[in-house]
Amino acid sequence: MNGRDLVRSVKAVGSAGAAQGVRTVRAAWRRRRADAVGLPPRGAERARVPGEVRDARPGPGGGVVRFSRSELRIVVAVNGAVFWGWDGAGPEPSYALAGGAPEPDPRAVLEPDKDGGWRVVAERVTVTVSRRGAVEVCTPGGVRLRRDLPPRWWEPAGGGPARWMQRSEVAADARFFGLGGRASGPVLRDGSYRLWNTDPGHAFEPGEDPLYITMPVQLVVADAGTHLVFHDNSWDGTVVLREGEEGAGSGHDRPGASELRMDGGPLRCWVVVGTPARVAHTWASLTGAAALPPAWALGHHHARWGFGSEQEVRRIVAGYHEHGLPLDAVHLDIDHLDAHQVFTVDQDRFPKLPVLAEELRRDGIRLVSIVDPGVRAVPGTAVHDSGTAQDAFVRDAAGEVVRGVVWPGETVFPDFTHARVRAWWGGLYEERLAQGFSGFWHDMNEPTSFAAFGETTLPRSARHALEGRGGDHREAHNVYGLCMARAGYEGVRALVPGERPFVFSRSGWAGMQRYGGTWSGDVATGWAGLRASLSLVLGLGLCGVPYSGPDVGGFDGSPSPELFLRWFQLAAYLPLFRTHASERAGRREPWEFGPEVLGHARVALVERRRLLPYFVTLAHLARRTGAPYVRPVWWNTPEDRGLRDCGDAFLLGNALLVAPVLRPGADRRTVRLPPGRWYDTATGRAFEGPGQVRVEAPLGRIPVLARAGAVIPVRGETGGLELEVWAPAPGRTGGGLVVPDAGDGWDEPVIERYAVRRQGREVFVEHERADGAGAPSRPLRVRGLD
Repeated sequence: MNGRDLVRSVKAVGSAGAAQGVRTVRAAWRRRRADAVGLPPRGAERARVPGEVRDARPGPGGGVVRFSRSELRIVVAVNGAVFWGWDGAGPEPSYALAGGAPEPDPRAVLEPDKDGGWRVVAERVTVTVSRRGAVEVCTPGGVRLRRDLPPRWWEPAGGGPARWMQRSEVAADARFFGLGGRASGPVLRDGSYRLWNTDPGHAFEPGEDPLYITMPVQLVVADAGTHLVFHDNSWDGTVVLREGEEGAGSGHDRPGASELRMDGGPLRCWVVVGTPARVAHTWASLTGAAALPPAWALGHHHARWGFGSEQEVRRIVAGYHEHGLPLDAVHLDIDHLDAHQVFTVDQDRFPKLPVLAEELRRDGIRLVSIVDPGVRAVPGTAVHDSGTAQDAFVRDAAGEVVRGVVWPGETVFPDFTHARVRAWWGGLYEERLAQGFSGFWHDMNEPTSFAAFGETTLPRSARHALEGRGGDHREAHNVYGLCMARAGYEGVRALVPGERPFVFSRSGWAGMQRYGGTWSGDVATGWAGLRASLSLVLGLGLCGVPYSGPDVGGFDGSPSPELFLRWFQLAAYLPLFRTHASERAGRREPWEFGPEVLGHARVALVERRRLLPYFVTLAHLARRTGAPYVRPVWWNTPEDRGLRDCGDAFLLGNALLVAPVLRPGADRRTVRLPPGRWYDTATGRAFEGPGQVRVEAPLGRIPVLARAGAVIPVRGETGGLELEVWAPAPGRTGGGLVVPDAGDGWDEPVIERYAVRRQGREVFVEHERADGAGAPSRPLRVRGLD
């Protein structure tokens, strides 16, 4: 017995409450015993590298290059993405890909290269393989974007999964982004980043790693170009990044470097090359279009762990009405459940929940329910018994159902990697819909199982179906939340086929955007937590997850009025706009912070309501193009090195630049502008980019700048859709896209395209139609001429 673990066990019993504390101790020891029995020791290992090249065999889109101790398959797809896999690894099976691997590009050819190597030449990219297995990705003009050194494997002498390592080099000026939701970003600096979805168990700040969503997805931006690399492997791993240095050592550049180490699984990856917009579009074509939220989900949400009763919910909603604050959704946490059991209701606290839901819906407010994966392990309860009948729960290597500990006490966990289990779980949402819920937020689905010591998740030896292939939790852990999101999304869509499901999930993996979005998780209350909120949204967007947002004010603690307001103002321009906090935290209702904050919060809410048609348009464009709502300021000009390092502002779509206040006491701030003319939307003052400018940031607002020539759909005073046009610079042009939307349902609206040009003091706006351009049929307002 480990003495430190014994001490932790004693402490857990005292700090968590006797009964729950004892459960966490038992769970920790159970997990340790299960892995000791179910995971064979690795023992001695044998190192291996590819060796010398032997020959090559052409195939569709590329071919196979064979080495003395491995082989490498390379395929260029019709969408321009490049796949390669070692040791016979193919693109499938994959939890990330939507609809399977794309068709190979018939124009891509495998041909001999210099020094005994080979290369695959395609329209957008050239992939070169050296005679010892180094792989280079170059532009058609021959500019190198990345070089992957020959990989190395460590194979257990007694059999079992091989560990492997892949080192890569990029340009000295390159910057790294992505890897899922990272609190320290959006630029990923030198350091180690874990690939293992983790509930930190406390409110986090920048520097906490890993968090709830990790993905082996890197976006690399350099002068030479932009590329995305995705290692399609869900096992535990670590990425070590090192930024390059130009002119380092005798005047030579030191390249940027990335080292990926995985505990098992295939060594295979996808590389996508192009502009940021092209990369995002191709990535979405691989991993699937983002789920389209209903329009109400793009409004303001209010949540709290600890509402406690129907009366308290009504009191909060009445407060919003009384203070003239728009509200679109209320979220109920685990305190509305019967003893924290999923798919139940505490009838004492919420005796008439469907009546409450109907009252709220008449006021335009939807009710959203938390859903946790852990099922209370007590026979005689409906969910447990139906799951047992379906053989739905994860088992250990000995065939026994795995037990963990979460909020209901001892729990069992559905195996969402089995299609039958997903169908069973999806059907359970019928109970939630009958209670009047319109949306669902998935929590604790890393999955989390409380433990007095060690990992707070399932045993790594726990068995999973993995779509019939069979495997254990080492492979299934990171995709558990993704598969739960799929179960919920597909279940709700089947139960309510005429409506768009609204599901967002704390944990997930590459491709999770197909089933909804996510949120920050338990971000710490403080200015550092505010900054982490923006980093998470930007990083997730670059990994293909466009819909996310933080807990406004932080999850745990009492923000100052200034901090709450600045967080609120930032979130008003993020896809998910939700106030939320724990039962131990201070209040999050705007009127709790005094009349000044209340007035400024009302302004932010009214502006969010006015911009709702723009958010709806961005949601449709994210679904069709893969472009996130929230984009780095370098999105259209990645060659601008100054913009690459800018992480304190963002583009909202292509029309707006938002510069939140992220430090206390600031009433002005510096903003780095992309090229072109930008208007301060509050004052109308024009600024010319590229470059840095100082702008006013009084307590009542954060700086928001509009791109000259932009056409922005807004909600007019009568509730109809109107066009806000920002005048181009003299002699310049502009334009924009508008997607009118019914708010729900599956009809595909027609995209409206508008062109703008300026001659002197006149601005001309035309609606571009298939049969020619004409005058806009919608009301419009031109700004920026004064």
